[in-house]
Parts: sequence; structure tokens; C-alpha cells
Amino acid sequence: MINVKKIIFLGLLWLVPVLSFAKPVERIISLDMCSDWMLAKYADRSQILALSSFIRQHPVDWIGDDWPTHDGNLETILSLKPDLVITGEFNAWLLRERLKKIGVKVVILPLPKTLNEIIKYEETFLSAIGLDTSLAKKPVPQVKIIGTPQKLLLLGANGIGTGRGTFEDDLINHAGWINYLADEGYINLDLEQLVLKKPDAILWAAPRSTALANQFAEHPVLKTVVPEDQWLDSNFWNWQCPGPWTWELVTKLNAWKKH
Repeated sequence: MINVKKIIFLGLLWLVPVLSFAKPVERIISLDMCSDWMLAKYADRSQILALSSFIRQHPVDWIGDDWPTHDGNLETILSLKPDLVITGEFNAWLLRERLKKIGVKVVILPLPKTLNEIIKYEETFLSAIGLDTSLAKKPVPQVKIIGTPQKLLLLGANGIGTGRGTFEDDLINHAGWINYLADEGYINLDLEQLVLKKPDAILWAAPRSTALANQFAEHPVLKTVVPEDQWLDSNFWNWQCPGPWTWELVTKLNAWKKH
């Protein structure tokens, strides 16, 4: 006896499209430092044709010096025959437009402006290079402030402090601190102000150097205003580009608080 239902079912199978599973993109080139770091963090080494020259100019301890790089010239990049070129939204404007006109696939990553946007940033990146978006690092829950709020000053080179309305401010608040600076943006700090109204802690976030740009942070007055054990320190690169390492920084900042 003919099974009509089975025949109909088998017939319908021909109408179902064959599922195609994404596979990792090969032959990738990055054009800026943040994209370099994301590739080094997530991509398999075999996927990467070359990182940008920034990886040599601004080395970090977790990326070795044996990675292939390119010089940023259009001719060099075309000679490498990439399947994908990836860059941040504010970098390599002219180069990326020329590449797109020639027909090279270019993915432009929007720079996160808040911690919540890091999740989408990582997922967009992972999807672009053909990896599972579930690899994105899970966010750290915001720390609730209990008791008296502690004010943290994020101090950079040339006496520049990071104020409200910035990505760094969002990070400071997420870690359970209050930003010492009430003004928005990046502020030229005044020693007298710091003496009269001192922060509970200072995080020195600048490259280690004897350059003139670091003299503000080395002023002896600051050492008397904020005790040595409340001068916090972190790797400068942690603050330069948002990424999975940002959540590690949130955890570290919270651990520094006086609970």
C-alpha cells in the first residue's frame, strides 16, 4: 500500500534549502591597532595575512613580535590578495574607500561608546571573520555602590583627566567607583584643585616614560595629596581599545576599592 503521507513529506524535502554553515574567513588584513588586537585575540593564526604596522609601534606583552605586518600601502595590500580587510570606523578613511572601489571586501567596526556596546562590537567582529558570536566574552555585572562613594581620578599624560560622558567614565561607574571629575570630556587638571579637593584614588593610565608628558603625575604635591597605596596602576594598553579585556579591567578596578 502506497504511503501517501511519506511521499508528500519526501517531496517537500526538495523545497527545503540546503543549510550552509559559516566557516572562518581566510586571508584577513587589519588596518588599525584595535582591529589588530581583536584578530590576535580571536582569530586563528592561519586566518591572518597581516596586521597593521601599529602592532610594532605600540607593542603589547601578550602579542609577540613574530606576527606578519604590512606597511599600509594600497599596492602592498592588493599584492597580498586578502579576502577581507577589517578596520575601525575612524581609521584609514582614504585607504578603505579605495579598497572598496577596487572590489575588496572591507568591514568597518563601529567603535563602542559605552560598555554595553562592546557586546555588539565583539559579535559584529566575530561574525565578520566567520566565527561563532557565542565566543564573545560575557559582560561583568555592574557593581552597586555600598556606603560612601569613592572617587577615582583617571589621570593620563600631560595632566589630562577623563571626565563624565566618556567611555572611561562608564567603565569607572560600572566598577563601583564615582568619577572624581564632574565635568564632561577630557580635562586639563590643576594641581591646586587636586590639593583642595582630593580624589580617593588616582589611576595612572599612561605609557611608562621619562617624557615631559608624564611630569604632572610625578609632581611631589600629588604624592602628599593621595597616599602611595591609593595610586593604582594598570597596563596602558587596557584603556586604548575596547574589547574583551575591558571586562577584566572592570573586575580589577573593583578589586582595588576599599571595601
